Amino acid sequence: MVTRFESLPERRTIVDRRVVADLLAAIPPGDTIRMRAASVAILRTALDRGRAEMAGRLALQPSRGREVAAGYAYLTDQLLRLICDFTVRTLYPNANPSSGERLTLVAVGGYGRGEMALHSDIDIAFLTPSKQTGWGEQIIESMLYTLWDLGLKIGHSSRSLDDMIRMAKGDLTIRTALLEGRYVWGDTGVYEDAARRFDREIRDGSTAARAFVTDKLAERNTRHVRMGDSRYVVEPNIKEGKGGLRDLHTLFWIGKFAYRVRELPDLVDKGLLTREELRRFQRAENFLWAVRCHLHILSNRPEDRLTFDVQREVATRMRYADRPGRSGVERFMQHYFLTAKQVGDLTAVFLAHLDETFAGRGRRFGMPSIRRRRQIDGFTLDRGRIALPKPDHFIGDPVRLIEMFAVADAHGLEIHPLAMRQAGRDARLIDNVVRADPRANALFLGILTSPRDPETVLRWMNEAGVLGRFVPDFGRVVAQMQFDMYHHYTVDEHSLRAIGLLSRIEKGDLGGDHPIATELFARLVSRRVLYVAVFLHDIAKGRRGDHSILGAEVAEKLGPRFGLTPAETQTVAWLVRHHLLMSATAFKRDLSDFKTILDFAGVVQSPERLRLLLMLTVVDIRAVGPGVWNSWKRQLLSDLYEAGEEVLRLGHKQKGRGERIEAKQARLRAELGWDDATFDTYARRLPDAYWVAEPADVVARNAALVESADAAQLPLSIVATADPERGATLVTVYAGDHPGLFYRIAGAVHLAGGNIIDARIHTTRDGMALDNLLVQDPFGQPFDEPSRLERLSAGIADALANRSRLADRLAAKPMARTRAEAFEIEPQVIVDNKASNRYTVVEVNARDRPALLNALAHAFFQSKVTIHSAHIATYGERAVDVFYLTDLVGDKIVAPARLRTMERLLLAAAEGEGSLAAVA
Repeated sequence: MVTRFESLPERRTIVDRRVVADLLAAIPPGDTIRMRAASVAILRTALDRGRAEMAGRLALQPSRGREVAAGYAYLTDQLLRLICDFTVRTLYPNANPSSGERLTLVAVGGYGRGEMALHSDIDIAFLTPSKQTGWGEQIIESMLYTLWDLGLKIGHSSRSLDDMIRMAKGDLTIRTALLEGRYVWGDTGVYEDAARRFDREIRDGSTAARAFVTDKLAERNTRHVRMGDSRYVVEPNIKEGKGGLRDLHTLFWIGKFAYRVRELPDLVDKGLLTREELRRFQRAENFLWAVRCHLHILSNRPEDRLTFDVQREVATRMRYADRPGRSGVERFMQHYFLTAKQVGDLTAVFLAHLDETFAGRGRRFGMPSIRRRRQIDGFTLDRGRIALPKPDHFIGDPVRLIEMFAVADAHGLEIHPLAMRQAGRDARLIDNVVRADPRANALFLGILTSPRDPETVLRWMNEAGVLGRFVPDFGRVVAQMQFDMYHHYTVDEHSLRAIGLLSRIEKGDLGGDHPIATELFARLVSRRVLYVAVFLHDIAKGRRGDHSILGAEVAEKLGPRFGLTPAETQTVAWLVRHHLLMSATAFKRDLSDFKTILDFAGVVQSPERLRLLLMLTVVDIRAVGPGVWNSWKRQLLSDLYEAGEEVLRLGHKQKGRGERIEAKQARLRAELGWDDATFDTYARRLPDAYWVAEPADVVARNAALVESADAAQLPLSIVATADPERGATLVTVYAGDHPGLFYRIAGAVHLAGGNIIDARIHTTRDGMALDNLLVQDPFGQPFDEPSRLERLSAGIADALANRSRLADRLAAKPMARTRAEAFEIEPQVIVDNKASNRYTVVEVNARDRPALLNALAHAFFQSKVTIHSAHIATYGERAVDVFYLTDLVGDKIVAPARLRTMERLLLAAAEGEGSLAAVA
């Protein structure tokens, strides 16, 4: 690593060790504590100036990551040398040290590589020839106190050479840290002895190398699983995540241990990488270090996760400008993901060489022996993996680039990394002639619609760059992120995960989560249509315009090329065009309003389309990321499917509103066992809208609550019960109706730590409010513990009885800075008087924040309107809240002046104008 420091320009502007040493030498002699304190002041000035110099260099040259990382390590080196000299020569001089009092200071870990960011740990080892002496302990203790007083985070150890060897043998982390060991200061003889013993007693022999490689690869796999096992998560960890710096470090560690390389270029000399691959390694390392250094400076802490709230700022610092259809931050993140992909490619090539070096004949490294077969469909087999018979195999017939993956799918085989490397190099051979080739398209369609494991094979094609070359429209979304908190993965990763989920549903692996979709798959007429639609549904993301409309145009172009019939192509295009229809209807509309179902069915038009759309919607939502799918969404989609299927199957013969009410009441009458007079009185108290809106189980619970509350003459009754089927807690409030009831309930739920996801608000004919709310905790789960349910109910009761000073509590509760604040979302209010025959439908789009629903409900209260139902959806940082309203006499709101006033109040509430105290 000396060469890295030697190439560092203008090192004395970072820190001039001679100047600082002279200042330390000028400290007046006296008490060691006072002298050390004086030294800390001098060293802190040098540290601050050095850091400021490196920050300035990064600002001027924002992409020089390796240079800046080396600069921070160089600064640390010089400070440690100054501290060591001052401590040994001035604070605790030893004119005649014994052989046992020799001491050397070694940099280990990342610092040993000569790479650091602003807040990286400084890992050092104090080594002595034998057991530590009193003088040595005094030196080490004083140095550590000085480093801590400087505010540095130190990882340190103090060991004899025997201890070092013993601990390195038993601990992989220590073994790896010492592998990066670099002399900093002190006795060179001790350091040289340590290096010789490490080589002789730890590194010697193929058995040691094999064990080290096996352990490091297992450690890497465990780390990948912990970090999400994808290099395409939109908030990546640039150090520990898949495709990050640690993966590059692992390759170099293996190279150092198993092949005795000292510097990166040695990997070429050992045949582990080509010169072009070395350049890619260095470019990736440089970019990742630049991002990490910017991240540490911006966050002012050791932060390695590239979160939404810093992505835009890092992109700006690194000078990524906006382009038509794509923001600078999206271009920056695409560069990151392409870099992570390159790291993955390099890892695969590296592992192939490990196979050749460490695997026995007929075996794969770290795996049991596999029966060998020499030829398969024009390809050869190498230890059970598809390999190329000759390096120019693809040049003679570029269609073989597609065929190789089709063979892998058909026979359930992996592809040798060297064949993947060659496919990546030769992907440029795929031109318009290959794209139009019927054989190539038939092979591709077979892969895409494979009954085996299409996701894995498509992922291999994508990793090799073949998929983006064969389908250029897909290539445009490779490594493309969507700058929002809703999508967890890049567009290509999301699409491939959706294919994998669809395959699992078809095989019945997800029957518990998706019983309807699993059952319907066997009834599909258009199976391959569905797979193609899932593959293409987001293919136009990142273009100017509606990606659904533009994607449908892409589908119309690609369908015939893939070999679909005109009818199949038309259906694929329709699915892509309307792939958001079902989720938008289910999550943002009142499914008890029959016009909602009629309008939905009018767009879908056929039962087969409905089945296809349901399955596309399910995998689209689930592939967004972990935690997005829940039982409430499953319930809503199931309800919409069943209602839509009834309309499409029966047409005008489906049951009318009156018949449905009679059927629901008859079922409840039988379940309750009340006498006819009592039941008829109860049924007449509730309006028709109640009987249409509420499902049968909720109607039964409401009847029991009303009966017990009326019998006890309670003015207020609240019941909260966990509802696992809906993935939420059902909260029913029965109280005397009065203006502002709902916004007070919303405020109380917020204070109890809950989020309302759905609300149905009813008023009986004798003036009682009967409100049913579905509430989740901040993690999207039901309140299910008795204490939490009691707290929720008590909070609502106190708010409605005006016992809890709701206004003061809402004002006092801190509005924590959320990650959503990293996004600019212009509030929007959409008023629709055509979506329902009975209600005015108002949709509010706004940045999600605490107590937003409370503020919106208060705005409706100020507008003097009645809320009949509320449907709350959150898409990452964006809240989409839909309300079904009437005026106070039950009519639609149509007066333009009144609508403008309501819109103004809602926009003010969405933007957070005014205090929470006023809202309450």
